[in-house]
Amino acid sequence: MQHKTSLVENGMIWCGAGISIAEILTGTYLAPLGMAKGIVAIILGHLIGCGLLFLAGIIGGQLRISAMESVKISFGQFGRIFFASLNVLQLIGWTGIMIYDGSLAANGLWKLGRPLWCGLIGFLIIVWLIIGIRRLKWLNTVALTALLLLTVWLCYLIFAEPHVNNHLGALSFGQGLELAVSMPLSWLPLISDYTSVAQNPIQASGVSAITYGVISCWMAIVGLGATLLTGQTDIAKIMVSAGVGISGLIIVLLSTVTTTFMDAYSAGVSAQTLKVKWSSRLTAIIVTVIGSAGAIILPMDNFSNFLYIISSVFTPMIAIQIMDRFVLRLDNKDRWISRNHFILWLIGFIVYRCLMLVDLPVGNTLPDILIVIFLVWIVDHKKGRNEQNY
Repeated sequence: MQHKTSLVENGMIWCGAGISIAEILTGTYLAPLGMAKGIVAIILGHLIGCGLLFLAGIIGGQLRISAMESVKISFGQFGRIFFASLNVLQLIGWTGIMIYDGSLAANGLWKLGRPLWCGLIGFLIIVWLIIGIRRLKWLNTVALTALLLLTVWLCYLIFAEPHVNNHLGALSFGQGLELAVSMPLSWLPLISDYTSVAQNPIQASGVSAITYGVISCWMAIVGLGATLLTGQTDIAKIMVSAGVGISGLIIVLLSTVTTTFMDAYSAGVSAQTLKVKWSSRLTAIIVTVIGSAGAIILPMDNFSNFLYIISSVFTPMIAIQIMDRFVLRLDNKDRWISRNHFILWLIGFIVYRCLMLVDLPVGNTLPDILIVIFLVWIVDHKKGRNEQNY
C-alpha cells in the first residue's frame, strides 16, 4: 500500500520550498517600493498566488493524480502532453537558476569557485533524490529546524543595527505585486504531485499553501529589508554585512537543496506523464545534472523575466481548470484535445503579455484570471455542460 503523507509532512515539504534564496532575491527586487509598500505588495501578491496554489492542490489531490495528469481533464490528452512538456522545461530552468544562485551566494561566503559549488549543490540534491521524498521525514525535520533557527538569527543580525537606505531604482506597486504573485504561481504546476499522495488532500492543500505563503512572505521581507538597510542586493554581501559566516553558508546550502529537490522531483513526475521510460527518480537526477551544467555555463543573474513567462503560461491554464473542476464540472480526459480550451488558454496567454505593457495597480495575474474565467463561462456555459464543440 502506498504511503500517504501526513499534514506535518506536507507542511515540512512546503516550508522547505519557502525557505529559499529565490524568495529572498525576489524581495530584493521590491526594494524601490520602500518598506511599507513593499510589504503590502508581498502580502497581497502571496494571497492571490497562494489562493490559486490551494485550488490547484485540491484539483489533483482529490483525484489522486499528479499536477500534469490533472491538466487532461480540461485540455484532453494532448493538453496533458503539451503542459507537461512546458513544465519539465520550466523545472529544468528553475533547477539551474536555484543552483546558480546558491553557488553564487555560497562562493561569496567561502571562495572555492562557483563551478565547484554548483557541482557540490547538485550532488547534495541527488543525494536527497536517492533517499526519496517518503523517507525524508527525519532529515527534513533536522534540516528545516536548522534552517528556521539560522534564518531567525540572520533576521536579527540584519535588522539589529540601523543602516542608511541608499538603494536606487524604479518599480511600480503593480509590478512589485506581480513579482510577489509569480513566486507561488511558479509552484502551481507542482503542488498536486504532493497533495495527491496526502492522507487528506483538501487539508494538505490548505496546509501547503498557508505554510508556503507565510514562509515565502517572511523570506521576501528579509530580502526587502536587507536591501533597504544595507544597500546590497547580493545575498552573500548581505550576509557578510550582517556578520554571518559559516551559519550563512549552511542557510544557503540547505535552502538551495531542499527547494531545488522539489523542482527536480516534480520534473521527474511530469516526465512520466510524457511516457518517458526512465523512472521518475532517474529523470529527476538527469534534470539535476542538466541544471548543474547550465548553472556552470550560462548566466542566470536575473530571473524576473523567467517568472513572468511562467505566470503567462500557467495563469490562464489554472483559470480554465478552476472553472472546469469547481463550476462547470466538465471532464475532457477521454478526448484527444479540447480546442475551445486551447484557444481560450492562448487568448489568456496573449492578454497576460499585453497587460505587462500596462501599469495596473493590481498586477497582471488577477485581471487575466478574471478575463479567462469570464470567457470560459461564456463559451462553455452557453453550450451547456454536456454539449461542447471540439
